[in-house]
Amino acid sequence: MKSRILLMTAFFAALFAVGGCSSNQPFVAKTPEAVHGLSLTQVQERDVPDLFEAVGTVRASRTSPISAEVAGLVVAVNVHEGDTVKLGQTLLTIEDVQPKATLEQAQAALTASEQEEAAAESERALAQSTFARMKKLHDEKSISPQEFDEINTRVRSATARHDAAVAKRAQAAAGLQQARILLGRARVRAPFDGMVTERRIDPGALASPGEPLLTVESTGRYRLEVSVNESDLKYVRLGASVPVSLDAYGSAPMTGKVAQIVPAADPVSRTFVVKLDLPVNANLRSGLFGHAEFTRGQWKANLIPHTAVLEHGQLQSVYAVDDKDVVTLRYITLGKARAGNIEVLSGLSTGERVVSDPGGRDLAGKRIEAK
Repeated sequence: MKSRILLMTAFFAALFAVGGCSSNQPFVAKTPEAVHGLSLTQVQERDVPDLFEAVGTVRASRTSPISAEVAGLVVAVNVHEGDTVKLGQTLLTIEDVQPKATLEQAQAALTASEQEEAAAESERALAQSTFARMKKLHDEKSISPQEFDEINTRVRSATARHDAAVAKRAQAAAGLQQARILLGRARVRAPFDGMVTERRIDPGALASPGEPLLTVESTGRYRLEVSVNESDLKYVRLGASVPVSLDAYGSAPMTGKVAQIVPAADPVSRTFVVKLDLPVNANLRSGLFGHAEFTRGQWKANLIPHTAVLEHGQLQSVYAVDDKDVVTLRYITLGKARAGNIEVLSGLSTGERVVSDPGGRDLAGKRIEAK
């Protein structure tokens, strides 16, 4: 037992001796590697436009769903999606056997009424000439008052029959006009110059009044319809010019003009529809996705060059330089791009220094040497 205690005492004494020797060795700090030829820039605070973006869809300024005005069997459809059409062009035809029969019947009724009117006119003319002769004889006391009254009654009766014949002819003419209109409705025509964007029916199908058969939209003017939050609507002004971009055309800029603000909000999303007229462009089509940028005024933002930003998947960082010129990797949150610069929302403060263009080099922990 006594020997075990002596062994343990000797072990700890040796351990303390080694530790004491180690602690007496001086600590040598590692000098950061120096890097030359790099440019530094300071984070600058500037007044920039306070922008907000609204997204939406391009639509034609005029879109018309085409439907039939009469029921019937579709016998021909003359257009397909993508076809251009002219005002008044026949797009589809509905079976017109019944309208044609009605037209022929109305034409016959008009002919009969015209003949009846002609006969009534002749009868009235004869009665009036007879009345003129009899009046002269009545004035000369050559005929009795009863005979004069009889011829006077005959004139009034002939006039009434003539007036009735005239009214009947007018009614027949109106019936003929209506029959022509019904026959014309068997041909569905384009309401304006444009393009067919949808076809919902084929020959052999039954068309019903009011049922959409085709869709035609104008190709001259298009609008971008965007949704704006109710809190931002006060910044939208009719007639204002707004930068617009369409995903289909990449970053190619164009300018839209606020043409209409729909006064009713969507009760679910609490957004308002704003319609912007787009410049004439032969490549525009309905359904394209677009963005419009509106401004709330100005605000102060910290800016750094685009070239200073490093991408790490979904993360962004910069090489920040401290007051001893030592570089550290700093993760930041970025905002909007601003003419060669980009906003820094968090991670850097005004006046801090960053490497302007690290060029893909690993600079963390290194020291920047002035040029």
